[in-house]
Amino acid sequence: MVILLNCAHHLSQRYTVSFLLIITQLGFCSVYFMFMADNLQQMVEEAYVTSNTCQPRKILVLTPTLDIRFYMLTILPFLTLLVFIQNLRILSIFSALANITTLGSMALIFEYIVQEIPDPRNLPLMASWKTFLLFFGTAIFTFEGVGMVLSLKNQMKHPQQFSFVLYLGMSLVIVLYICLGTLGYMKFGSNTQASITLNLPNCWLYQSVKLMYSIGIFFTYALQFHVPAELIIPVVISQVSESWVLFADLSVRTALVCLTCVSAILIPRLDLVISLVGSVSSSALALIIPPLLELITFYPEDMSCVTIAKDIMISILGLLGCVFGTYQVLYELIQPINHSIANSTAVYA
Repeated sequence: MVILLNCAHHLSQRYTVSFLLIITQLGFCSVYFMFMADNLQQMVEEAYVTSNTCQPRKILVLTPTLDIRFYMLTILPFLTLLVFIQNLRILSIFSALANITTLGSMALIFEYIVQEIPDPRNLPLMASWKTFLLFFGTAIFTFEGVGMVLSLKNQMKHPQQFSFVLYLGMSLVIVLYICLGTLGYMKFGSNTQASITLNLPNCWLYQSVKLMYSIGIFFTYALQFHVPAELIIPVVISQVSESWVLFADLSVRTALVCLTCVSAILIPRLDLVISLVGSVSSSALALIIPPLLELITFYPEDMSCVTIAKDIMISILGLLGCVFGTYQVLYELIQPINHSIANSTAVYA
């Protein structure tokens, strides 16, 4: 009986983690939809006023010709075709292209935001507590990547070096994000957009930055999509005959891409969706579940009081962030917004 209970307990943990992993990765994909659509909309709407001179962007509210949801639907068929690629070697080529375009875009963004930074003393010293709740979800969304990290470890030629690679990579990412976030806010202040690319000048150089970054995100979509596909598709094709395996595989992939598109269409608020995904599922995968699993697994082996206290504190922090962060995001989502501003494009005047 004890063995059966343990097996049932482990199965429930496995299904819970798999479910949260699927939700998180599909949430990432929805965010990618919104990011590409936002940048594509701005490039198209501003094409007729784009110049060769890169001057700081001045706020001029224009009503867009096409709704942001149209651009999401435009991207949908291309992403559907992309996720039909199942060969990991081909996906690795796309990953390399994504890294190249992203790094090139990042270099040009840094090159711009470090120029002529206004006096930071004019900025507020502290944001409201509501902003910190949204920041929690955004930060967890940014750093949570267990689905891709585990796949990376499994593909490493020398897995024993994984810890070094992980610590080095995370350190570089932390420094990069802190620098970009700090300099970006010092440069644009309260006008900072959900994606800093939307603050770039309306000239051909920085329009190309948005295009390169969007191409990088486009290819990255397939990598993030690979994780939920590998969890869901084997379950589905195990229920059909061999002659229907290919059809079932492609149908599930198409349905999942459409699901991420519909999610983006229903909540076209990039900043709030990032915080929502981070607060709900990413916090569970990164902060709540891992310490609890360590307690359950190693408690019979006489864990130290320090380790037990650490695990409990991390789980409580994750739970509080999940509850209050989710509440704040939902509260912001139900607030009325000025659609003429929210759906408008800021252009160089």
